[in-house]
Amino acid sequence: MSLVASFQHPVADAQYSFRRILKALSEPGNVVTLPAMPGFGLLGSASACVLLTLIDRDTPLWISPQLDDEILRQNLRFHTGARLTDDPRAVSFALADRSLDSATLLAFPCGDEMSPELATSVIVQVESLDGGQPLRLSGPGIAQSCLISPLLPRAVSDYLLNRPHRFPLGLDFMLTCGEQLLALPRTSRVEVN
Repeated sequence: MSLVASFQHPVADAQYSFRRILKALSEPGNVVTLPAMPGFGLLGSASACVLLTLIDRDTPLWISPQLDDEILRQNLRFHTGARLTDDPRAVSFALADRSLDSATLLAFPCGDEMSPELATSVIVQVESLDGGQPLRLSGPGIAQSCLISPLLPRAVSDYLLNRPHRFPLGLDFMLTCGEQLLALPRTSRVEVN
């Protein structure tokens, strides 16, 4: 078994990580730094932090085939008890990278009118949170508007610019790179700048 250490201070780091994730979700466009920790396999530090903080045995998780390896699976099972599934239609969380395609993205649950909270939270590990197509964000948690330019997979960019679901339905995105996180909840309006 190839286990990797979890948080250095499990309780304090998990609480701090949770507060930082909430800050990112409530203030879209703001980049937050999560506690430094080793990733699992191809998984980076921030992605590992988000999973250790939010995933447990009651939250089914889909993993992109390009990130999925035995080291990641062993560590997720050991540290979180996560229920891993290959069916994107039955997940609370999804872990993806630049290979995420539109068909898979549209298969993730988007909630329904009575239970929009049943939508999938999609964690996308990106190469950079800068240098991509400039996007303007507006909506709740954003004073006027703000600019971001993460290197997004085409499927995610297309989804954000042409949301196929009417609010309150939709997917929430958490973009990770290194130890940093940028969140784009379904409440955010995204336009090309």
